[in-house]
Amino acid sequence: MSQEIFVAILATAVTAGTSILYAALGEVLAERSGILNLGVEGMMLVGAVSGFICALKTDNPWIGLLVAMLAGGLLALIHAFLTVTLRANQVVSGLALTMFGTGLSGYLGQSYVGVPLTTPFKDVAIPVLRDIPVIGPVLFNQDPIVYLSYFLVPLLWFYVYHTRAGLQMRAVGENPSAADSMGINVFRSRYMYVIIGGMLAGIGGAYLSLHYVPSWMENMTAGRGWIAVALVIFATWNPVNALWGSYLFGGIDALGFRLQTFGVTVSPFFLKMLPYIFTVLVLILVTKRNLAGRIGSPQALGLPYDREER
Repeated sequence: MSQEIFVAILATAVTAGTSILYAALGEVLAERSGILNLGVEGMMLVGAVSGFICALKTDNPWIGLLVAMLAGGLLALIHAFLTVTLRANQVVSGLALTMFGTGLSGYLGQSYVGVPLTTPFKDVAIPVLRDIPVIGPVLFNQDPIVYLSYFLVPLLWFYVYHTRAGLQMRAVGENPSAADSMGINVFRSRYMYVIIGGMLAGIGGAYLSLHYVPSWMENMTAGRGWIAVALVIFATWNPVNALWGSYLFGGIDALGFRLQTFGVTVSPFFLKMLPYIFTVLVLILVTKRNLAGRIGSPQALGLPYDREER
């Protein structure tokens, strides 16, 4: 394999993994606060279609991205209301939102299937940095949303592990009763992080329709929301680990396409299955690790909180 092909695969891995990365970062925040959100796939789809339609109407991808954030946040607000206020089962609520988002995106986008986006996000090469061998063309010849993720990952890592607000968020996810007794508003915290998580999922979906495949097609996320949920476990709820995990999944996805161009005689359907097969393998390995010892799952993850039951 020549260096040019190797660099091209790595660059594609970053691009393909960015959508999963944003969704995974949002899920990290939600789960760190104790709320399991299985509606990521639906939020990504709603973000993708709303962002695409607004970008197409306004000829401005940034407006599309903003609307996608709001759409994802709005759908997450429903999840927060059901699980935090009404104390509904988080698994059922998340699955229902995924089905709702899938149907809603299909309805909203039925007139836009196959319509190309005239003003997608374009790659912007950063002077000097782009000339660094291998790393330059891989990391510094990308689009603005990828560059934004470079800042977002360390920012969230610092927030989670080195700020008072991050400590309070983890306390809510570990022991909401103790956090409440210390004066932390558990309900407000869970609402906030679920909504922020939904907004990041909306960005992840919009990235697909505004840059990766600058058009709209039904179910265009193709299970990336589910991969993001699994990736959070693989990443042990750490934003930095989520970055490497996302690029790894993106690399496997990109490798599938490259193998086809190399003339490898493997069914294209099998190559498309590679990321999902890898997801299952990761979950199996993580489960074994979990049997051997705790891997950092928030203790109160998936459990509703009622102040009267303290």
